[in-house]
Amino acid sequence: MTGEIQLHAHISASMPEPLDDSIFPVQSNGEKHHRDKSKLAILPLVFLIYFEVSGGPYGSEQTVQSGGPLLAILGFVVLPFVWSIPEALITAELSTALPGNGGFVLWTDRAFGPFLGSLMGTWKFLSGAINSAAYPALCADYVARNIPSISSGAPRAIAVTAATILLSFLNYTGLSVVGYTAMGLCAASLSPFFIMSAAALPRLHPRRWGGVAENKDWSLYLNTLFWNLNFWDNASTLAGEVDRPQRTFPRALLASGLLTSAAYLVPLLVVTAALDVPYSSWDDGFYADAAGMICGQWLKYWMEVGAVLSAVGLYEAQLSSSAFQLLGMADLAFLPKFLALRSKWFDTPWVGIVISSLITLGISFLSFDDIISSSNFLYGLGMLLEIAAFLQLRRKEPRLKRPFRVPLPMPGLIFMCFVPSAFLILVMALAGWKVFAISGGLTVLGCALYFFMELCKRKGFLKFSALGEKLGELEEDEGKANDA
Repeated sequence: MTGEIQLHAHISASMPEPLDDSIFPVQSNGEKHHRDKSKLAILPLVFLIYFEVSGGPYGSEQTVQSGGPLLAILGFVVLPFVWSIPEALITAELSTALPGNGGFVLWTDRAFGPFLGSLMGTWKFLSGAINSAAYPALCADYVARNIPSISSGAPRAIAVTAATILLSFLNYTGLSVVGYTAMGLCAASLSPFFIMSAAALPRLHPRRWGGVAENKDWSLYLNTLFWNLNFWDNASTLAGEVDRPQRTFPRALLASGLLTSAAYLVPLLVVTAALDVPYSSWDDGFYADAAGMICGQWLKYWMEVGAVLSAVGLYEAQLSSSAFQLLGMADLAFLPKFLALRSKWFDTPWVGIVISSLITLGISFLSFDDIISSSNFLYGLGMLLEIAAFLQLRRKEPRLKRPFRVPLPMPGLIFMCFVPSAFLILVMALAGWKVFAISGGLTVLGCALYFFMELCKRKGFLKFSALGEKLGELEEDEGKANDA
């Protein structure tokens, strides 16, 4: 890995005081000046989080198809309060208390030890890789509306492969480049929705908001909602690359949350009230058809270009998160040291980018619905463990310095976490046998990976960072200081 890794910890030697710093990897003094210049500022972080979670209304159409306008609107109004806000609050507190690359892996390791930390890493990484694979597929669905030849077969495979390679190279050029690119992609991909919404105002019929689908598909409805409103914690995996994360993360999460809610609700309210079409028409890509009906073919084409740009932003944000997660896991000695290698030119984790891209490409040829369901299930497993880690760290380390702290006592935190946990379990229970089988097999693979890595450490088969062992020792010392 470029640069020497050192530990940064503050442990009281006398009367126990609240710990000033958490344990996380930082760069040596020799690289500090260089790295500070490339730290991620708040504005690009806002748009990276936005693309981690949403990327705009593209892909949300099936909430109307599966439940009708009323349930779709209620879903995007209610779910942010029962799911997105609690997840964002947990992310804000833990990202500011333990702001190191690896994010939720670091939190779980600190709360429950290395086995569950490693398993969390497997669940979240595979969930992210599967989730990334949805974006080339979504992009191809939109493009195929105008170029039918790439809708299937070899042309589709070539298009998806070429897009994956090009987008992965963009990610390689640097996190700040990705962040500022996300700002431009957001503006370009949302602009046709603003135009369509303004043009549709004279033809609104609000009574249409009360429509409900006769044959509701609850599994599709909940999975589509969940897929469009999750992954708030993904940006935590690159917290070590953020400028002043203790201050930046809470503000960026709030700003991206407001942007995400507006991006979903405004076009949903406008189009459902302006157009009287069968709910079955609301399939992936329907917003482009709606733009054509309201403003003409020119806006339909613009909307389809916007969908492609949104997919680019979604892919870039998710790939950054996955690559830096692997880097963080290598720094913590969950994975071999070579996975923490950075590019000499761009300081990006190039090995993590290559591995994440290859896994994503292999999954890209599954159906879109299968991708969403499998990603949601693995993500649900990881989130249940993350919620448990959040509560455990509050109980286990009450004196840990938390620059942002959810202002609730333990009973309030349990209540806050109960509703999203119940929602997670509901979404997971609606999964089909294929999703259960795939997720169970990947969980077994994650357990086997942990024990295999432990064997490699004992036998010296692979090189691992010494940081993991030192972190364990210092965490034990901090635990003693907290108990004193």
